[in-house]
Amino acid sequence: MADTIWLPKLSDADGPKYLALTRALRESIRSGELETGAQLPTVRELAWQLKVTPGTVARAYSLATQEGMLAATVGRGTFVAANAPRLGPTQPLFVDREPARVKGKVDLRAPILPDVGQGAAISAALMALGADTDTDWIDYPSQQAELPLRAAICEWVSDRVLGPVSAEDIVLAHGGQNAINLVFMCCLRGDRPVVLTEELAYPGFRHAARLSRAEVVAVEIDAEGIVPEALEQACRRHGAQVLCLTTEAQNPTTGRMGLARRQAIVAIATRYDLQIIDDDCYSVATSTLPSMRALAPERVWHVGSLSKTISAGLRFGYLVAPTGMGPTGRLTAQHAFFALSRPIEAIVLHLLQSGDGARLRTLVQEELETRLQFAVNALGAFDLSWQPGLQFIFLRLPSGWRASSFCSHAEAAGVMIRSADEYALIHGRAPNAVRVALAGNVPMARFEDGIMRLARLLAQPPAELMV
Repeated sequence: MADTIWLPKLSDADGPKYLALTRALRESIRSGELETGAQLPTVRELAWQLKVTPGTVARAYSLATQEGMLAATVGRGTFVAANAPRLGPTQPLFVDREPARVKGKVDLRAPILPDVGQGAAISAALMALGADTDTDWIDYPSQQAELPLRAAICEWVSDRVLGPVSAEDIVLAHGGQNAINLVFMCCLRGDRPVVLTEELAYPGFRHAARLSRAEVVAVEIDAEGIVPEALEQACRRHGAQVLCLTTEAQNPTTGRMGLARRQAIVAIATRYDLQIIDDDCYSVATSTLPSMRALAPERVWHVGSLSKTISAGLRFGYLVAPTGMGPTGRLTAQHAFFALSRPIEAIVLHLLQSGDGARLRTLVQEELETRLQFAVNALGAFDLSWQPGLQFIFLRLPSGWRASSFCSHAEAAGVMIRSADEYALIHGRAPNAVRVALAGNVPMARFEDGIMRLARLLAQPPAELMV
């Protein structure tokens, strides 16, 4: 699609030119001069036409995108998304799962858990709880009532080297995403705070930052995660308050941060007084490396959930707060939603205390390991990254393929996967790669068939892409 010819007049505008350009975008979109779906000029082209800096245009495009008027896709350009600005989120948190689109296809976009008996275990928990309900269930839930569950979480995370942890350090949340939101509520201050993320990162970080009116800045990563020199440069330039990262199982690259790198990141965070969110929701096999919280207990918020180990439907997550910050985290949760709903709190406590939680986690890992072995064997001739216990693989595409075209051809062949572009910020850079989920909800025979279709596509790129 060719760029739309659009040249607003900014010569008589008052105030900063990027705000004038943003206002011109609003007016042109509302009036219909720029129709929904129209592709805007590139940043450099419009900057040259208007005789302003590329940074001015990029900032205006970014503001209009945050308001929901524009949408940007890496490699494709910037488009008009709506005829009026919106407040709040402008994108869904996860890839759509519309039945009409998914029907008949092998959906390997989301790492859905396999059914290993979670329904029966939750049903048993509900039956056991039926006799225990009393008048306390009529009143609002309380933080004090959550103390036994917080103690059980301390035992649940004992397979991680977190340093001294007690129930006083635990904050309970409605899922890992909600836990991230709580940290931002605790830590961000000012009108336009800055959050740092990996240049390829779980999209939930940037969605949560938007809810907190924060600006997100991407930091370069390599095979081990955040590059220390790039982090220090970002701290100097932006004065950030929070750093979001994934040390054990980077999403989507599957990378794992070594001890020396963790120590280097902690040293920089200490120097610039950064709070750190360490997202450990993709809980892989037992880790013997000191976690970020063990290295810097005064500033690390360790995030976990049951969504990738037992059940996403329970919407249960937790924070291991920095030392002394547990009460602050729980007070923030109290202001946000009082406390966990009584049924969720009681079900999760029963699963953990009865041993069903640990049993289900083991069964899930065993099932996913079978799928991982098949995928690695089938795709091992290509540039593949993976970890034992992790629920997805990262595939760097061979010459002749581009991520967008590979995803399109894969969907035409009946397989749905996610491009690395979906994990990059607007105008960010993304490798020529895709993420393939092990998708435990897909029957094994269909999963194997889907992986083999991907292998055939990888081996035979279309002739027109080879030019």
